[in-house]
Amino acid sequence: MAPVPGRRVCVYCASSTTDPELLAIATDVGGAIARRGWSLVSGGGNISMMGALAEAVRTGGARTVGVIPEGLRVREVADTAADELVVVTSMRERKREMEERSDAFLTLPGGIGTLEEMFEMWTSASLGFHHKPVVLYDPIGFYRPLLDWVGELAERGLVKHEALESLVVRDDLDAALDACGGRR
Repeated sequence: MAPVPGRRVCVYCASSTTDPELLAIATDVGGAIARRGWSLVSGGGNISMMGALAEAVRTGGARTVGVIPEGLRVREVADTAADELVVVTSMRERKREMEERSDAFLTLPGGIGTLEEMFEMWTSASLGFHHKPVVLYDPIGFYRPLLDWVGELAERGLVKHEALESLVVRDDLDAALDACGGRR
């Protein structure tokens, strides 16, 4: 499927790591989003993977929208270079705003906040509350233990097969973005 120009992809990723391998993943993803002519919706921080991602998107000439709660604006150092920086009052409002502004959701390596955001969008998709792609990009096997565990949950009847299928897992960047690039 050809990429949809103007697509808005929400990317969830770490805001605390300095691991060069993870920062390189974020930079690669940002450059690839820009090359497709898409825009980025992110958590609005300018540090760690989140900052590397947004900077790569802008360097590639594409638009960035950051959504950050007031309480994190200073702690995460808000991405004041964003084309649009939306300051909200709470994490719940942040997630709602990001969901409304996005056509697809892409998860990169991250911690509990990243996982929480991914699981919420994945659960919502599996229950039919939205029909936007939810994609996990895992080029280094970062999420393999988590995916194995979720597979065990499915074997025990705790996760439906349809729910497993509603999360697209890719280890190739173009394939991950292709999965985000369906019809709007």
